[in-house]
Amino acid sequence: MKGICILGATGSIGVSTLDVVGRHREKYKVIALTANNNIDTLYKQCLEHHPEYVVVVDEAKALDFKGRLADSTIAGIKVLSGTEALEQVATLDNVDSVMAAIVGAAGLLPSLAAAKAGKTVLLANKEALVMSGDIFMQAVSASGAQLLPIDSEHNAIFQCMPAGYKTGVQAKPVRRILLTASGGPFREMPLEQLAHVTPAQAVAHPNWDMGKKISVDSATMMNKGLEMIEACLLFNMKPEQIQVVIHPQSVIHSMVDYVDGTVLAQMGNPDMRIPIAHSLAWPERFESGAEPLNIFTVARMDFEAPNLERFPCLRLAYEAINVGGILPTVLNAANEIAVEAFLNEEICFTDIPTIIERCMSAFAAKPADSLETILHTDQEARGVSKQLIAELKG
Repeated sequence: MKGICILGATGSIGVSTLDVVGRHREKYKVIALTANNNIDTLYKQCLEHHPEYVVVVDEAKALDFKGRLADSTIAGIKVLSGTEALEQVATLDNVDSVMAAIVGAAGLLPSLAAAKAGKTVLLANKEALVMSGDIFMQAVSASGAQLLPIDSEHNAIFQCMPAGYKTGVQAKPVRRILLTASGGPFREMPLEQLAHVTPAQAVAHPNWDMGKKISVDSATMMNKGLEMIEACLLFNMKPEQIQVVIHPQSVIHSMVDYVDGTVLAQMGNPDMRIPIAHSLAWPERFESGAEPLNIFTVARMDFEAPNLERFPCLRLAYEAINVGGILPTVLNAANEIAVEAFLNEEICFTDIPTIIERCMSAFAAKPADSLETILHTDQEARGVSKQLIAELKG
């Protein structure tokens, strides 16, 4: 049996991961589950999966959780709190695989710790890789860790790569990657109406069941911008080799174009249990719980190029990776702050790319040559973004 630690167990990826693990209890033992403050869901997960460790980042919630466990049949679980505990459980000796599913910059340090410890890292946190770039990939190479992508698009690309492919290596027979995107809920909305979009509309994704932040990123297509940067790093490709393709049906999850003219596509229903099961079972395969694809129900598949006037966040992501250095870190930090402000109804939907672009212009290009530089840049960019939002509101 392999030991697994799930960072972000109560989010959509964490819940789906436990669903898959629960179908294969003879193969996986849950060693650790972590959550920020959703102790109700976490408690139910503990009752079912009996982890050895639990991390509740919020210290007050952790105390509440300890009290609840004391009066239960699972009182033996060790409860930790604080952000450092995330790194602790991700590097436990009896943990073989780490599902890195904490959303945003908060997932960087525990994901990086798992990589440095030589774990099999199932990466669902694209922001961690976008922020740290080469530093993360160097840690994977130095430790001999196995990095497997969980995002449906990157998992699809990985499946379409040559036999024996390892992330971080350039696949010479591959000419380009076709990175598919649904286009989100506003793909056909008149441009003049975008400024009046509400948070409730933005989080109502037409195909996928995701958290609020990722759903807004999908609506702005920043999600695809971050995925493009992630693809450059995971597959050692140049930005111009990553072509974003809008595919509203979300049946083809991405494609790989080979130099001989062959294009391989990975298809399936839009269910995150598919890439999760693939990575958990890799290099074998096992059942995920997802419904089989009915190609006759799909009936048709459409493709179109993204309109950068409608989706300026995608343009900003290409600009950030082409400049390189700290700019992807700035891009990610500014986006996280702007999306949070939008969800709190402090700014309008179309202000999100405005904040990001202004924040990026406030930073000179310099190398992202240390973790200290990355973390400092992240905090500085958040401060600049908050100031820009205050000026916009004022």
